[in-house]
Amino acid sequence: MARNIVVVLSDEHAANASGCYGNPKIRTPHLDRLAGQGVRYDTAYCASPMCVPSRLALLSGRYVHQIGAWDNGVIPGEKLRTWGHHLREAGYESVLAGRTHFNGPDRLLGFDRRLTDDLDFWITHDGNPPPRVPEWRRSSNSHVSEAHGGDHVHTRHDATVTDAVIDFLRDRAEQPDADPFLLYVGYMHPHFPLVAPPEYLARYDPDDVELPATRHEDPASQHPVIRQIRQAFRNDEPLTDDEQRQATACYWALVSHLDDQLGRLLAALDESRLRDDTVVIYTSDHGEMAGHHGIWQKQVFYEPSVQVPLVLRAPGHLRGTLRTGSVTRNVSLIDVLPTLRELAGLPPDDTLPGRSLALHPDDDAASTDTDRPILSEYHAQGMIDGGYMLKVGRYKYCYYVGHEPQLFDVESDPAELTDLAADPAFASVLAGMDAALRDITDPEEVDRRAKTDQLVRAGAAR
Repeated sequence: MARNIVVVLSDEHAANASGCYGNPKIRTPHLDRLAGQGVRYDTAYCASPMCVPSRLALLSGRYVHQIGAWDNGVIPGEKLRTWGHHLREAGYESVLAGRTHFNGPDRLLGFDRRLTDDLDFWITHDGNPPPRVPEWRRSSNSHVSEAHGGDHVHTRHDATVTDAVIDFLRDRAEQPDADPFLLYVGYMHPHFPLVAPPEYLARYDPDDVELPATRHEDPASQHPVIRQIRQAFRNDEPLTDDEQRQATACYWALVSHLDDQLGRLLAALDESRLRDDTVVIYTSDHGEMAGHHGIWQKQVFYEPSVQVPLVLRAPGHLRGTLRTGSVTRNVSLIDVLPTLRELAGLPPDDTLPGRSLALHPDDDAASTDTDRPILSEYHAQGMIDGGYMLKVGRYKYCYYVGHEPQLFDVESDPAELTDLAADPAFASVLAGMDAALRDITDPEEVDRRAKTDQLVRAGAAR
């Protein structure tokens, strides 16, 4: 059992944009050090490739369809039980700082207090759902084409959050008899707009950026659901290689600024008595496509969009009583809440679909539970009908209501270039994946429920 827990959640940080996940060009020394001192989960997936649905699933430990978190306009209901509600049972004080990106007047959602809140323009939301019609299009492709160096409110937000967190940690270090705490730290970076601090952008030469081989994929050759999403977010509009190299360099610069905030936080923690009594978890709400398959942002089930960094360091790792290294089995961000409950000494909650992450020295985490299905889903703009991803072992199944599915062998085909869904040799794999999806949820029924809720909310917002 751990006394204190710090969870750091960034926004739009793809796992492949980290040194510890094998990117030799991006500089993330603090995250790399944290991973080296703890456990890195190599295939961790978000519950939805969109901010609010992913975050509410993370905070509640439940799938998107279980809590009705269909889109970024959702306002959480009173019945939503978050980390704060759960750990209160163990006597924890729960504290929020920074980016949480949940809507509505309740700014705590079961937590005890806040150090800082989201930026004002992220807080006010009327609950209006996004349009899910073929003709909807984002106003521009500016999140890629207008990447540059400069000052931005997101950068100032993140630095302010770190300042507040450092003050909190220093204060708690001087109170050895205080209640244990759960501290959620939310950062904006590396979420677009890709306006990077000039001193960080100077670390990266756009000419050194190696662009994805799939960046110029013709939308006409892609799955119709992918083609529709590209059109909706204007990812079907041509981008030059120079534009994409500049955007990637800016994205990496934002990741490096984020990493430095993590470094400041870890320094305050590790230079205090809290170091040997505090678990640190780092992850992100979803990834960033960064030009793979011609797509920027997220909204799809390709690996750069749904795979996120997930690192856990416990005091036992520092003392050599817990195994460090990497975990290769598939895990989900809905596993974080069961993990927090275990850390706080609470019994397992059998109503939660997730499972506690491996924290025991005798747990062979790399080889156990390899066939567990991991679900992600998307019901927001660009996706006209519901979309679902199931990852089981090496295979990824993408099911789209009203369309043909996709099947990828991510182990042999990491770039997801070859769709195996129509290959007779994989018919049994396809059938097994579909059955596994339907054991978890009814995709058609959930699609109807999502659309009904969104129609009701759209009417109420008029």
